Amino acid sequence: MVLEWEQVVVDAADPVTLGRWWANALGWVVASDAPDEFEIQPISDRLTGLIFEPVGEAKSGKNRLHLDFRPDDQQAEVARLLGLGARHADVGQGMQAWVVLTDPEGNEFCVLSTKRT
Repeated sequence: MVLEWEQVVVDAADPVTLGRWWANALGWVVASDAPDEFEIQPISDRLTGLIFEPVGEAKSGKNRLHLDFRPDDQQAEVARLLGLGARHADVGQGMQAWVVLTDPEGNEFCVLSTKRT
């Protein structure tokens, strides 16, 4: 049996707004702008994507799953994401080489240390 990873599904209070935020943050394209299943991909028809689906309940507690990103320049990328509306988050990580941020709906993600060349 072979499995192909197609996408990650993100629960959202406002799938369109959150999906557009992530598309902007990642430089990805919108594959579907339906309000009940807003999808973004790295480029058109290229997986793995992110789908944002509506949920009625508010987020409670730390995410059980989060995304990690390795930038070319961590400090510049954190500043850029904060400028887009991300926020710093303390999930008990202490002093680490990575930075924990949240998207506008409070979903945690990490910006890892700068790529080594």
